Amino acid sequence: MDQKTISVNSALKAWQQQVDRTGRFISELSDEQLLNEIAPGKNRGVYLVGHLAAIHDVLPEILGLGKKTYPELRAIFLDAPDRTIQDIPAVSELRKIWPIVHDRLKNEFAKMPVDDWFKRHESMTDEDFEKDPTRNKLSVLLNRTNHLAYHFGQIRLLK
Repeated sequence: MDQKTISVNSALKAWQQQVDRTGRFISELSDEQLLNEIAPGKNRGVYLVGHLAAIHDVLPEILGLGKKTYPELRAIFLDAPDRTIQDIPAVSELRKIWPIVHDRLKNEFAKMPVDDWFKRHESMTDEDFEKDPTRNKLSVLLNRTNHLAYHFGQIRLLK
């Protein structure tokens, strides 16, 4: 196996471990627990679940794999802080969205050729990529994996 393949496989494995671990933990929490704040004055669990689902739902567009499935989540969970929008999806709805978003990503990632992970992502220009080729699709996945791990640590505080 060449180094590119090893790097991509390692990144995909780390991503999937974080997704699975977070998904399992969320499923163990009650709806009431997810409605609690992580800490006084901080985000609620439901907001973080929606935030993660929304940011992951954008990945197909950033990686050139298609359109997002739930565009309505962006305004609620990416563009606005927690509690500023009153009408958010119910915990039960977010529990349904989570596996749909992540199953789609798992399937799309499995189809991506290794070399595609080292190409420019859709949120940058060719000129910027030429200046810094480390800002590639794989770097987006690594960034999102770290982001997920960070918020998973916060969500764990709900138990």
